[in-house]
Amino acid sequence: MSHHPRAILADDERLMRDQLRARLREAWPELELVGEARNGNEALAMVADLRPDLAFLDIRMPGQNGLEVARAITGCCHIVFVTAYEAHAIEAFEQGAIDYLLKPVDQARLAVTVTRLKQRLATGSDDTPEHAMTRIETMLAKLSGISPQQPASPYLRWIQAGLGGQLYLYPVDEVIYLQAQDKYTVIVTAKEESLVRKPIREFAVALDPEIFWQIHRSTIVNTRYIASFKREDEHAEVSLRGRDEKLEVSRGYSSRFRQM
Repeated sequence: MSHHPRAILADDERLMRDQLRARLREAWPELELVGEARNGNEALAMVADLRPDLAFLDIRMPGQNGLEVARAITGCCHIVFVTAYEAHAIEAFEQGAIDYLLKPVDQARLAVTVTRLKQRLATGSDDTPEHAMTRIETMLAKLSGISPQQPASPYLRWIQAGLGGQLYLYPVDEVIYLQAQDKYTVIVTAKEESLVRKPIREFAVALDPEIFWQIHRSTIVNTRYIASFKREDEHAEVSLRGRDEKLEVSRGYSSRFRQM
């Protein structure tokens, strides 16, 4: 190829686009990112207008999802799926010979994908659109039980936090609890604690209330990590699975635990 390779990114979550863009610039400085789409319809329009060499497609997007976009643009450019699917679904991507990245994007895994894409772009592809479409359809059949058309959750799915001068993205499922600290919020996972420049009241409305319970004005806990609830006189607290600390439950929120 005589020109620098050109790519578009398609993801409805801005934080995911920001992270992938930064990772790509580090792993592949020569790559030109010529467009960013927030949904499948925008992605289709960008492929038609910009004729990129590569398309990084989130699978779950409003409008047409990533799989539907892939059907439409197969043969026009190389496709890389960006997915939050669990490991048991990855076999479908691998057997379909489709490039994929797991969210949040790991730099080492991205380097493997970049090397593969460079080779394909350098040598050209002898794959016909028909063969590429067959691979896509084979993968779709394997993923049929995972329902990629499932609507995206209206609640927060990722939290961007600072740690040691770097920014990290945490899936909310990995967050054990959040605790207010002045104008900040501490995010606690099994591996580490990170600081977010956002008050806890904003998390209280952004997180799924069926999973994340506010138990104190300064504390929100992931119910999946609650081991037990204990009340003594006017004091109440919860114990956490695999952790030593206890979290205070204020009187106004203790009614949540009446059935425990």
